[in-house]
Amino acid sequence: MALNQNWDLESIFPGGSSSQAYETYLDSLEAAIKELLKETSGPAPKTAEDWVVLLDHVQSLAKKVRHAGAFVGCLTAQNVKDDPAKLLVGRMRVIGAAYASALTYLDKHVVGMSEEQWLALAGDDSLASIKFNLEERRRRAKEKMPTAQEILVNDLSIDGYHGWSTLYDTVVSRMSIAVEENGKTVLLSPGQAENKMKSPNREFREHVFDRWEAAWANEADFCALALNNLAGFRLNLYKHRGWSDITYEPLDYNRMQSATLAAMWSAIDANKGRLVQFLTRKQELLGTDKLNWHDVNAPIGSVGSQMSFDAAADFIVEQFRRFNPAMADFTAKCFSERWIEAEDRPGKRPGAFCTTFPEKQESRIFMTFSGTMSNVTTLAHELGHAYHQSVMNELPPFAQQYAMNVAETASTFAEVAVGDAALALASSQAEKITLMEDKLQRAATLLMNIQARYLFETRFYEERKRGVVSKQRLNDLMAMAQKEAFADTLDKYHPHFWAAKLHFFNTGVPFYNFPYTFGYLFATGVYAQAMKEGPAFAKKYDDLLRDTGRMRTEDLALRHLGVDITRTEFWQSAIDSALAELDEFLALTAKA
Repeated sequence: MALNQNWDLESIFPGGSSSQAYETYLDSLEAAIKELLKETSGPAPKTAEDWVVLLDHVQSLAKKVRHAGAFVGCLTAQNVKDDPAKLLVGRMRVIGAAYASALTYLDKHVVGMSEEQWLALAGDDSLASIKFNLEERRRRAKEKMPTAQEILVNDLSIDGYHGWSTLYDTVVSRMSIAVEENGKTVLLSPGQAENKMKSPNREFREHVFDRWEAAWANEADFCALALNNLAGFRLNLYKHRGWSDITYEPLDYNRMQSATLAAMWSAIDANKGRLVQFLTRKQELLGTDKLNWHDVNAPIGSVGSQMSFDAAADFIVEQFRRFNPAMADFTAKCFSERWIEAEDRPGKRPGAFCTTFPEKQESRIFMTFSGTMSNVTTLAHELGHAYHQSVMNELPPFAQQYAMNVAETASTFAEVAVGDAALALASSQAEKITLMEDKLQRAATLLMNIQARYLFETRFYEERKRGVVSKQRLNDLMAMAQKEAFADTLDKYHPHFWAAKLHFFNTGVPFYNFPYTFGYLFATGVYAQAMKEGPAFAKKYDDLLRDTGRMRTEDLALRHLGVDITRTEFWQSAIDSALAELDEFLALTAKA
């Protein structure tokens, strides 16, 4: 039987956005958080035993909040026109803010402890598994505003900060992009249109891209309004917390030093010439004078470029089994138990993600699968996220809170493993060239496109400090960042990318960009180590993943890989691995 491409949400809460079971769950969760607020806003726990009970209670509710939020996130992704689900998003934001307020009260108690009391608590054996997380909470709490002000921020964020993100979601949900295909006008969701821009037909690609740009230009007023207000809220919050550097929060959230980020970008800049070599050759293969934005991710041929969903499932499981049988068995379960929403249909949110339901210890994966090799690697990427979560399921919730940069480790590892396997099994030179190009194109995206996003966002925030940034200026900043990141190799850029990219409007993760590049190169380094050690590395791999929520990133790399990621040497070796096929690709595609 063919695999079902629709995920099963009924086993989580039956009835979708009208689920009575979900409604009851939210009622119970609201009541429990109300009690937690009373508990945390009162006197601090007096004994270590009291602290252990309170922390267990806080973590138990963390699982429930995550569980409830994942469900409504799935509902709004599978159908952007599900209005009842949008109302549930609003309710979940209120619940999330209340829980955040309870944590703020908890932090007040943590900060208020004497050093002697703190050392006694942190040294309690029953809290050993979350010691790192507690120490992190105490440090971060000291860097914020007084408790009452932080709670006010949580409450105002619901209709302010997060409200602007909701406006963006509303804009996307009502968008419909008309394109001419096979002599007919077809209305596409943004997610479908994005996939169409990977067509091998350049004329059609250009047509879709022009319609795409026009559609986002039409919504630019709303998107600029949302982006400016999101940034304004964040900047004002930072000012009152005493944070002058816009990258302070994203770096701290990702448990990274600024030296690590600087070393990574430095290594990438030093290798731009190699990436330009690839893009120049791609331009020659596509037969155009200069590449346009929509050409960067376009296939250079059709050989071996399509795969059915069932074939992709078999292929991914097979490649995972070569490295780690447990990972393969887990992935097969994801397919058989319908944890994946992959159907190519209108009305879905663009992009891909993996979310978890901690109460059931299950994940759900979202994407739109149209059969390209890029879709296959995206699917492997999200399955990597799910496996990462699975090896952490038995840890306390605080210790499962890994940041985005290392969250990309398992996903990118899986993506690289599947891409390399496809390359090794290529049945012809033409197919080999196609797959090499796909791998090198992904490197260009992670090392150049993501850098453009980072450059845009840092510069936008600097200008936003001086006032509202116009939509035209946003376009200019975006095009300039793309031109710099791509070393001026393209003829046409994507000025409305700032509007089209969901990540700029995400209020859960600040600077939703550089962690992708970090994760890609870090995972490439991990993958190179795995290839050296073979199956014996599987346990080390699981141990590394298990530590991602309870270590600083630099310490994680030193303990499990023996490398110093504040130096460029590690990043250079990772880039060398990522571009390992470049010389062969250039040789195979050279004109006689």
